[in-house]
Amino acid sequence: MELFYYAVFGGLAAVVAALELSKTKKDRINTSTAFNSFKNNYLLVYSLMMAGDWLQGPYVYYLYTTYGFGKGEIGQLFIAGFGSSMLFGTIVGSLADKQGRKRACVTYCITYILSCITKHSPQYKVLMLGRILGGIATSLLFSAFESWLVAEHFKRGFDQQWLSLTFSKAIFLGNGLVAIVSGLFGNLLVDTFSLGPVSPFDAAACFLAIGMAVILSSWSENYGDPSENKDLLTQFKGAAVAIASDEKIALLGAIQSLFEGSMYTFVFLWTPALSPNDEDIPHGFIFATFMLASMLGSSVASRLLARNSTKVESYMQIVFVISSASLLLPILTNFLVAPSKVKGGWHLIFGLSPASWLLYI
Repeated sequence: MELFYYAVFGGLAAVVAALELSKTKKDRINTSTAFNSFKNNYLLVYSLMMAGDWLQGPYVYYLYTTYGFGKGEIGQLFIAGFGSSMLFGTIVGSLADKQGRKRACVTYCITYILSCITKHSPQYKVLMLGRILGGIATSLLFSAFESWLVAEHFKRGFDQQWLSLTFSKAIFLGNGLVAIVSGLFGNLLVDTFSLGPVSPFDAAACFLAIGMAVILSSWSENYGDPSENKDLLTQFKGAAVAIASDEKIALLGAIQSLFEGSMYTFVFLWTPALSPNDEDIPHGFIFATFMLASMLGSSVASRLLARNSTKVESYMQIVFVISSASLLLPILTNFLVAPSKVKGGWHLIFGLSPASWLLYI
């Protein structure tokens, strides 16, 4: 039965991948050999970095439960990670510009590897330290690497138009295929090979170490423009003035925050929601289905927005309505369907979890 689901899932993933790849066949851009080498090097590193991140996602909550922590303590650990990312996210960009983007990328690898190592300890304080380190690493992941890429791209004299090629491939690989494969690989380690819930974190550390070796051996250092460097207080004042002077900026921030808030609530609760009575569920496989839905949603959205007749405002209203309805379905299901204790939990993937797939689209 498990092999059947893997076969079905693999077929769906292949179809979505074909849809994504077909978008670039219409508009081939002639590039240089030097650029292709540079692009492939970055994509390799970025894919390894994202694999190190995605491998951990499905098993964080589950690992904490195996150590005997309740939902309240696990919630505190999650909040510590999100809070750490919020606090350090405001300064890592500026620090990377001053100290060097390559150095910041290496710091990401070291910080996240240390975070993975802490997962071997059942001690609450050690796990809390790991969450804080993970939050710092996440801030670096979504700032330092892109900053290095943009600066290095222009430093080497490549065409500005080519930059979009690297970004589109990085999104497709890092947030699409790598995420899906990471979920399946984690499921293989934990369920098939029975290596335990900490094994995906060990695998993540290995991928991060490989990526760090590539960075150290092939990347050059670059920095931000010293003339544009401003202290944090000046930056915060500028941001506050921009928000106060334009109501649309404040509204956009509120909309984004509310949507992200619902998503992170979902990230925290999907594991206990799908196994309220400690049912045995395939966390990695379920996570991979979420990522497949995300990849499918991204492909559909790009085609809809490519049409001149589709307004972003109208499109996003539909997204919010569908997302709200999707999050309502598990609530209704909780009252209408009795919990099941079937070992394996494969029915849950095609029952409760699809109700929340659209949240990622």
